[in-house]
Amino acid sequence: MKILPITDPAFRKYGRRITNVDLTELVEVLSKQPVPEGVVYEPGVAELEATSAMESLATAYFGEMPIQIGYCNGHNELLNAVEYHRNSELNIAATDAILILGMQQDIEEGFTYDTAKMEAFLVPAGTGVEIYATTLHYAPCGVDGAGFQVAVVLPKGTNYPLEKSHADLSAAADNEDALLTAVNKWLIGHAEGGLDASSFIGLKGKNLNVNE
Repeated sequence: MKILPITDPAFRKYGRRITNVDLTELVEVLSKQPVPEGVVYEPGVAELEATSAMESLATAYFGEMPIQIGYCNGHNELLNAVEYHRNSELNIAATDAILILGMQQDIEEGFTYDTAKMEAFLVPAGTGVEIYATTLHYAPCGVDGAGFQVAVVLPKGTNYPLEKSHADLSAAADNEDALLTAVNKWLIGHAEGGLDASSFIGLKGKNLNVNE
């Protein structure tokens, strides 16, 4: 799979680089977090939220909305699914990491999506990016089989368990609500992605692998 740098013009429709906030302390604290063999996501981590970047990121990218800083760490080379939120997501890398990205506007009737439309981008260690609300994304991937450490910044409460009932999978072809798997998280999975039975499977084409 072709991996483009985030400086490539193709990245502009998906997001932009964070250049106006000092991420040094956040990256240092993130680098001390565990890197499991699989993939672990923590929505909010107190040590990360105690860094100097917390207030600056909330002001510059979320207009002073309450935010959370967590991480997605581990080892991964596959797409497996795509998700989107109603807002931007910030990703700050303590290691080199690859993001596989697509556009919400390309979701087809019945909430299906062709993975051939996605592109992959390398986020260098120490770098942060804003991923726009209309950008499809999922867990980062490592480079050449190495582990990755990526801080994830979102509005407070995002990705936590739902508190109300929502449409079930039988309505997914007509009702976006059935794609909601957590607070502010709509998900479309791949049949080979290893997701549980409660996830809507709508990705068509290959389960993309950054090493192929």
